[in-house]
Amino acid sequence: MPSQSSRPQERVFHGIGVSPGVAIGKAFIFDTEEVVVIKRHIDAAQVPVEIARFEDALIRTRQEILQIQDKISERLGTKHAEIFNAHLLVLEDRSFIEDVIKKIERERSNIEYVFEQVSRKYAEIFAQIEDDYLKERASDIRDVTRRVLHNLMGKKREDVGRLTEEVIIVAYDLSPSDTALMHKDKVISFATDIGAMTSHTAIMARSLRAPAVVGLRDISRKVKTGETLVVDGTGGVVIASPTRDTLRKYTHVRTKLRAIEERLVNLKDLPAETLDGYRVSLAANIELPEDVRGALAQGADGIGLYRTEFFFMNRRDIPGEDEQVEAYRSVAEQTYPHSVIIRTLDLGGDKFLSDLKVPREMNPFLGWRAIRFCLERTDIFKAQLRAILRASTKGNVKVMFPMISGIDELMRARGILGECMDELRKKGRKFDEGIEVGAMIEIPSAALTADIIAKQVDFFSIGTNDLIQYSLAVDRVNEKIAYLYEPRHPAILRLISQIITAGHKENIWVGMCGEMAGEPSLALILLGMGLDEFSVSAVSIPEIKKVIRSVQLADARALAEDVLGYTSIEDIRTRCRRLLLKVAPELVVLKGER
Repeated sequence: MPSQSSRPQERVFHGIGVSPGVAIGKAFIFDTEEVVVIKRHIDAAQVPVEIARFEDALIRTRQEILQIQDKISERLGTKHAEIFNAHLLVLEDRSFIEDVIKKIERERSNIEYVFEQVSRKYAEIFAQIEDDYLKERASDIRDVTRRVLHNLMGKKREDVGRLTEEVIIVAYDLSPSDTALMHKDKVISFATDIGAMTSHTAIMARSLRAPAVVGLRDISRKVKTGETLVVDGTGGVVIASPTRDTLRKYTHVRTKLRAIEERLVNLKDLPAETLDGYRVSLAANIELPEDVRGALAQGADGIGLYRTEFFFMNRRDIPGEDEQVEAYRSVAEQTYPHSVIIRTLDLGGDKFLSDLKVPREMNPFLGWRAIRFCLERTDIFKAQLRAILRASTKGNVKVMFPMISGIDELMRARGILGECMDELRKKGRKFDEGIEVGAMIEIPSAALTADIIAKQVDFFSIGTNDLIQYSLAVDRVNEKIAYLYEPRHPAILRLISQIITAGHKENIWVGMCGEMAGEPSLALILLGMGLDEFSVSAVSIPEIKKVIRSVQLADARALAEDVLGYTSIEDIRTRCRRLLLKVAPELVVLKGER
C-alpha cells in the first residue's frame, strides 16, 4: 500500500480570474509547444517549388480557418466567429507574403525555415507594443504560423474539440482557434500560464461561461494530465491535488453558485423595482445586432448602449449608409417597444479601422478618437447619423455622442445632426423628428460642467470606464497599476453624484453604461444617488435586478449619503459590503464581492 507521502501534495497557484465560478475536474495538459523547424539549403531550381508549397499551405490554412469560423458562428454566434478575421488578414497580407518570398529567393533556404523566421519577426514587433489590443495581434500571428507550418510539414494538430470526457484544459497559452473549438459539455474550465483580462482566451471563457484563470506562470509544467484540479475563476486560484477538506469546501461553493444562478434566472420577467416600489430601467450593453436576443432573454428593459464601432471593425471597407440602416433597424425592431441608445463611433484608443490610415499616437486614449475623430471625418460621421435617423422610424431610437469634453463639442455635433436632418427632409426620407439626443459623460471636464451640458441634451449616460481612468490618471489595461483603478475612490463617487444632480436639475434622466453599473455593491450606491438607468453586460442583468429588488430605496439613499462623506476607499468598501450582505448575501458569494 503506498505511503501517505507518495501521494501528490496539494499545491495552490495564483493568477488572474477572468471568468467567475468554480470547476472541479481532471486536468488535460494541452501541448502548445512551437513546431521545431530545421534549416536546409536549397538550389535555385527548387525555389519555385518551395514557393508553390507555401502558397498551397496558405490556401489550406485559409480553408481551415473558414471552417472554424463556420463552426463558431453556429455555436456561439457571428460576433465570436469574427475574431478569426484577424487570422485571415495575416494570411492575406501581401507585404508579409512578399517578405517570405523575397527571403527564400535571397537566402535559398527551405520554406518552413524562412516562413518561421519572418513570422517570428512580425510577432516580436507586435509583442513589444505597449497597447494590449495590439499585443494580442502577436498571438494571432503565432497561431496562424503554427497552422501554416503544420500544413507545410504534413502534421496534425491536437484537436480539443474531439475530447470524449469532461476536462479542465491546462496550457501555456491557448490560441483563439483552440479556445473557440472547445465543446462546453467537455471542457468545463481552463487555466493558462500567461494571459490577461483582454486576451481572446478570457473573452471566450466568459462567453462560454466556463470558470477560467490565466497568468498562472508555470502551471502547465507543474501539473499532470489526469490530476484533480479546482479552478476558482472568481478568486483567481487553481488548486492541484486538493485535499478532501478543500474538495468539500469548493464542492459546497459550486453547489451554492449553481443554485444562486438558477434562482436569478427566475427574475427575468420581473421589473427592476425596489421593495418599496421605486422603479429604474435595467438595460444591456451590446456590440452587434446578434447580441439583442441574448440581452432580452436575460430580461433587459432595452439597449442602453449599442457600441456601433464594432460593426466597422474587422473588415477592409467602411460600411455604407444603407448597410448601417439595416443593422440599426434590426436592433430597433428587435428591441421595440423598449428603447435602444445608439452611440456614434467611438474609434481610437484600443479600437481601430484597418481601412483608415490613422497615425500612431503616443497616448491613443487621449488622442484623436470618438467625437474628435467624427468632427473631423464628417463624411463618415454624417453617413452614420443619417443611417441612425432613417432607422428611427422602426423603433424607439435614441442617439448619443461619446467623449464629449465640453459644450462646444456637443453643439458642433448637434449642428451636424441638424444638417443630416435637413438633408433627409429634402430627399423626402422620414425619421423621428423628436429623436432624443444624449451625451456620454466620461471626461472630467464634462463632469465638472454637466450643469451646462445638461441644458442641451435629453439625457446623460455616464461612462465610468474612461471617467475613472482619466480622473485617477490610471491606465486601465496596465497590470502594474491596476490596483489604482478604483471606482470606490471618493473623487469618483463625488463626480458621479454631481453629474446625476446636474442632470436632474435640468429635468433630464441619467444613466450609466460603464462596468461600474454591473457591480452589485456599487449598484446600491448608484441607486441611492438617483441613477435612472443601469446599462450592463447581458450576463450581469439578473444580478443587478436581484440587488435592486432586495433593498428599500431609503437604505440605498442612506448608503449613498454615508459613502459621500467617507475619505477612505476601504471604509466605502466595508459599508457597501455590509448592506449587500444584508439585502442579497448570495451575491457576495456569487461575485466574490470584496
